[in-house]
Amino acid sequence: MFKKYILHPLLFLVTFLFTTMAGAEWITGKAFAFTGLTWNDIFRGLDYSIPFLAILTVHEFGHYFVAKYYHLKVSLPYYIPVWFFGIGPSIGTMGAFIQIKSQLNSRKEFFDVGIAGPLAGFILALGVIYYGFTHLPPVEYIYEIHPEYEQYGAAYPKYVYQDLPEGTSLSMGTNLLFEFFKHYVVEDASLIPPPEEMIHYPILLAGFLACFFTALNLIPVGQLDGGHILYGLIGYKKSKVASLVFFSLFIYFAGLGLFSFHDEVAYLLIYSPLYIGFLYLVYLRTLKDPMQIVLLSVGIYTAQFLTKSFFPLLEGYQGWLLFAFIIGRFLGIYHPTARYDEPLDLKRQIIGWISLIVFVICFSPTPFIL
Repeated sequence: MFKKYILHPLLFLVTFLFTTMAGAEWITGKAFAFTGLTWNDIFRGLDYSIPFLAILTVHEFGHYFVAKYYHLKVSLPYYIPVWFFGIGPSIGTMGAFIQIKSQLNSRKEFFDVGIAGPLAGFILALGVIYYGFTHLPPVEYIYEIHPEYEQYGAAYPKYVYQDLPEGTSLSMGTNLLFEFFKHYVVEDASLIPPPEEMIHYPILLAGFLACFFTALNLIPVGQLDGGHILYGLIGYKKSKVASLVFFSLFIYFAGLGLFSFHDEVAYLLIYSPLYIGFLYLVYLRTLKDPMQIVLLSVGIYTAQFLTKSFFPLLEGYQGWLLFAFIIGRFLGIYHPTARYDEPLDLKRQIIGWISLIVFVICFSPTPFIL
């Protein structure tokens, strides 16, 4: 009773407050802890918090209502509010989740519950992104936040980012969906903000973060939504192999970024055992044979080293390594088996492969660049 009528609404309200405050900071460029925010600034934060939380809520209730359809015992969404009061960057939340307390009995149930959330959220995200790109403000909008840019006019990106100290500017990445809207939907390309200023455009920021979380959930590994979908599509044995292959490719890409910082042989000799040890810990829960774990870890490290040796300009994104560690150590790479293992019907198979396309167009190889 407490959770249903007090805890869940309370978590939502706190998350709504925190995302509004975080949005106000992103939009205005002010930090609550240092410069303070006016009431007008805080109300502007609603332009970010409302669409972002709406997408997150639709995602979770997509799971919830399908679970209810199958008469599963399921909780209302638990929202996770996170805000650092302006001391550090935050988006106001770490997402949300529902808790299913019943056993799912078939591939169809896993598939339907898993796919309902990301597809529902993605449909709303499409509308938010479309609105954001078709209602871009004039260039003068950015001068309200950065008055110093006005002296350069619309050509300010050519001048203001050249002399910034490394690590002082946060740029948003991109994905195929955003690139489509930039090239085929926006009528005046001069209004498209550069990556460094995307954080000040609340609708686009909400849409980009929605894509980011959608892609994370659709990674076809373990008990992520994408893992449920993959298991439903191809069954336990094939999904077990596919999940391990995809997860290893994911780590391979993520770790490429580490080799950009290690040119000295002595430092590389110290770093290599530590990194291989990290890979060993990631796979420790996945493979039973220690020698297999060692061989796989050394193989991934070698592939990354050789790739950077022959293609030094090829960059990965080391930020994904933390997420890979969480999956490997806590969530698990493999999907559990269901009591009934019947294949999906053709309609669900088509929707399942479409969801993998959604993953591809939402995924950003380098989502945040500092």
